[in-house]
Amino acid sequence: MYLLQKGVALVHSVDFFTPIVDVPYDFGAIAAANALSDIYAMGARPVTALSIVCFPSGEMDLGILKHMLRGGIDKLREAGVELLGGHSVKDKELKFGFAVSGTIDPSRLVLKSGARAGDVLVLTKPLGIGVLSTALKAGMLAKKRVREITRQMATLNRDASRVMTKIGVSACTDVTGFGLLGHACEMAVASDCTLRIDSGHVPFLDDVLTLIRKGVFPGGLTSVHQFLEGKMRIEGTVSDEVMHGMCDPQTSGGLLICVPEKRAGALVRGIARNAGEQAAIIGRVLPKERVSLVVY
Repeated sequence: MYLLQKGVALVHSVDFFTPIVDVPYDFGAIAAANALSDIYAMGARPVTALSIVCFPSGEMDLGILKHMLRGGIDKLREAGVELLGGHSVKDKELKFGFAVSGTIDPSRLVLKSGARAGDVLVLTKPLGIGVLSTALKAGMLAKKRVREITRQMATLNRDASRVMTKIGVSACTDVTGFGLLGHACEMAVASDCTLRIDSGHVPFLDDVLTLIRKGVFPGGLTSVHQFLEGKMRIEGTVSDEVMHGMCDPQTSGGLLICVPEKRAGALVRGIARNAGEQAAIIGRVLPKERVSLVVY
């Protein structure tokens, strides 16, 4: 955050990655939604963006680049964000994303370090994008399911962010490449507390757990598991596929929000009404224990 003047601060974020879907326009839209997500997680309003492109010119049709950029620009316009320019380089591997700037009253800034004991944990989008994207690359995903995950990844976290800032929450982070449990652990450490997660209430996209049982999941999922060693305690019986699903790297995932319990119902109802998403209460914040996460 950079304070411009009293009551106005700038926030910045940047994200770019390799294609996750086959349609260039959709990839561009997803890349934009994903880059905007960090700004929304802070409760800020994104205002400008710069594009970042790595493109194998000479090896790939420039029409792909055109459609990819168009998808990104259209999503930025939906968000009310102006594209000011960008930078491109020749690269053997296609990558695309944006650096985004936003504004906020610093007194209303939402950080991942503000979780308090007694808060309730709310997740705004179901998990499983990494698993389903892996299935897509393997030719195992029906066209209907491809459309479903494309729609979820291209959905802005804008409306959920607006609801949470209106309701008043303690902390927030977006759930992206570190999976639900990885980002939850970061939140717990930053807030000096422990998060207790009810695995039975964590929502998953259709077929995700079935695919995990078949061994279909991205390599990044294993990295999250390794990171959590010694930082997490499992109580009772939690199946391997559910644990894997909670570590699944997400692209343009939802928001993980800590909210005082008395406001949790209003938050969930507000997100359903304004964002059209079925947010789920998945746990609560505890005073700090020896581990950062307790999963049951």
